[in-house]
Amino acid sequence: MKYKLLGIIIFILAVIQFIPYGMDHTNPPVLAEPAWDSPKTKELFDRACADCHSNETKWPWYSNIAPISWLLQYDVEEGREHFNTSMWGKQKKNDGDEAKEELEEGEMPPWFYIVPHPEAKLSESETKELAKGLLATFGEENDD
Repeated sequence: MKYKLLGIIIFILAVIQFIPYGMDHTNPPVLAEPAWDSPKTKELFDRACADCHSNETKWPWYSNIAPISWLLQYDVEEGREHFNTSMWGKQKKNDGDEAKEELEEGEMPPWFYIVPHPEAKLSESETKELAKGLLATFGEENDD
């Protein structure tokens, strides 16, 4: 019985590889970037945030394996929709003013991103430095 169940699971995993969602890992062009307050802010942002919040995503090898590919594609699409530094000033909705707050509250980067990307885990001083740089780059909240 357990071999039959294992066979069914393997068959399902093989079949879902042919479902196309999440398999197109091309990055749209960078249309505009914010005027970063410093190279250090950009470096910290690139290290901890850019894979989901820019058009310069580095797609890892496992991003080609369903269902992981579906989750990664969804997270990147959501991240780009809410805050995309590659579409700065071009994208209708770009919640840059919330970036500092989410970083300070520990919401970003999410824990499930840090597991395969340990370089994205910022120290306390790096978090403070990035938060300060985000505030300097994006300014206070505005209502446009």
